Amino acid sequence: MKLINKLESKLLLCLLILISSCTDILDLKPVSTITNSSFWNTEDDANGAISGMYVYLRNLASQNLFIWGEARSEVMEWSGLSGTADFDRYYNNTLSAQLSGPDWLSLYTTVNAANLIIRHVPDIDIPTEESKNNILAQAYTTRAYLYFVMARTWGGVPIRTEPTEGYNSETTQKSRSTIEEVFKLIKEDLDLAISLFEDNTFFAGRNRWSRPAANALKAEVYLWTGKQLNGGNADFTIALEACNEVQKADLELLPNFADLFEYSNKRNKEVIMAVAFDAIESGRNVYYSMYSGLTSSSTDPINGEIIGRSSDGLVWTVTQLVRDQFTADDKRRDPSFAVVPNYSILVRKCRGIMISGVRYFTSDIALYRYADVLLMMAEAKNALGLDPSAEINTIRKRAYGDAFNSHVYINNGTKEQNDNAILKERLLELVFEGKRWWDLVRFEKAFDLVPSLSERAGQDYLLKWPIGLTTLSLEPQIQQNPGW
Repeated sequence: MKLINKLESKLLLCLLILISSCTDILDLKPVSTITNSSFWNTEDDANGAISGMYVYLRNLASQNLFIWGEARSEVMEWSGLSGTADFDRYYNNTLSAQLSGPDWLSLYTTVNAANLIIRHVPDIDIPTEESKNNILAQAYTTRAYLYFVMARTWGGVPIRTEPTEGYNSETTQKSRSTIEEVFKLIKEDLDLAISLFEDNTFFAGRNRWSRPAANALKAEVYLWTGKQLNGGNADFTIALEACNEVQKADLELLPNFADLFEYSNKRNKEVIMAVAFDAIESGRNVYYSMYSGLTSSSTDPINGEIIGRSSDGLVWTVTQLVRDQFTADDKRRDPSFAVVPNYSILVRKCRGIMISGVRYFTSDIALYRYADVLLMMAEAKNALGLDPSAEINTIRKRAYGDAFNSHVYINNGTKEQNDNAILKERLLELVFEGKRWWDLVRFEKAFDLVPSLSERAGQDYLLKWPIGLTTLSLEPQIQQNPGW
C-alpha cells in the first residue's frame, strides 16, 4: 500500500499504538508516550489507522490464512526435494497442543486495530459523514472476517470488542464465548458494515473491504451457520440474497482463467476483495514455498518463463489425488500447476513477478472473487431445493471453452449429488486459494476426502484446531478444545 508522504509520520504513530496493543494477552502494561489525545484527531489519523489495519491483514494473508484454510485438506503434500518446514503436520493431520500451528495472537492484534478505529473514529471531525462511515464499515467488516476465521478454526473464542489501550485485566483476560455468541457478533458487524458503506462500488485496487465484499463474506457466513449451526433454510435464504447483492456490483468472469493470476492483471474485474502485495514494497507470501526450480535459471514448462528461485523454496506441492481430478481439456489446469519431468510439480497460481532475474512472490491474495460467489449461489440454491445448474455451468463454460458441451451439468440428482458436484467444482476453480479445508468442513466431507483422515471418521474434534500450549499458558481462562 503506497501512502502519500504527508501521512507517513502519522501512520508510524498509528502503527506504534497498534503494535503496543499486541501484548494484551501477555498481561503486560504497555508503555508509550503516544496518547489518544495526540493521535485520534484528524481524517489523516483515521486513514492512517485503516492503512495500519490492512498491513496487519496482509501479515495474516502472507501465510497463516492459507495454513488455516487449506493446508489440512487433500491438496498439499511433501515435494520430496527439501525439508518439510514442519508443514507435514498439516497435510498429515498430526497436529497436537505442542505442534498446533499458528496461534490466534496475530488475529487478535488485527482485531484490536479494528477496535481502535471503531472506538475513536466516531469522535473525529471528518468533513463528510460518508467518508467516516466508509472507514467504520471497513473496520466492522475486518472484525467480522477475523472472527469468522477464528470460529471456523477453533470454535468459540474470546470476544474482544473494546480496544486494548492500557492494562485492564477485564479486557485482556477473557474466557471463551460460545460459537453461537461469536457468530452473533459476526452477523451484527456485517449488517452494520453493509449499512454504513456509501454505495455498492469498490475502492481503487479492490484491496479494501467494500459493500460487495461484505456481502460475499455474509454469504459464506450464512452458508456456514446454515450447515454447521442448524440455521437451515432461513440462513440459506440470507446467503442467497447476499450473493444476489454482490451481483449488482461491477463484476465479471474474465474470459480467460489464466489471466486471473498474472501479476500485470491483478485487481481485475473478477476480484471482489484481495489483500494487496507489491514487489519490492512487501515481503514474500506463502506461494514462495510452492514454486521453485532446479536452478535460478530453470524455466516454467507452461510458458518458458524464468522461475527465478532455487530448489530450496519448494517444500510442498499439489497431490496426485488433486491433479488427477483435472481433465486434459480443463483450462484451469495449466494456470494452477505444472508438472516438471524428472523434478516435481510447481503451483503456478500467484507466482509473483520476475524483476532483474529475481522472483518476487507478491501476487495479491484474493479473499473473494466472483467465481467463488457464483458457486456459493449454487450451494445456497441447492440447499433450498432450487436448481444450481446455471451457476455451475457459468463456471464450466469458461473452464472448458469449446469442450463445454461435454461438461454441461444437468440437475437430475439429489441435493447430496448436487453438493458433491459443487464441492468438486470449488476444488477445480479455487485450489491453492486458501479455501479447501473450510469447504470440506462446511460440506462435512473432510473424513471422506482427506486421505490422512480417512481412518479417523467419527473423531469430530479433529475438525477444529488445537489451542497451542503457549496460548494456554498466557491466557489462564482458556480451556483446550476437547479431544486435543
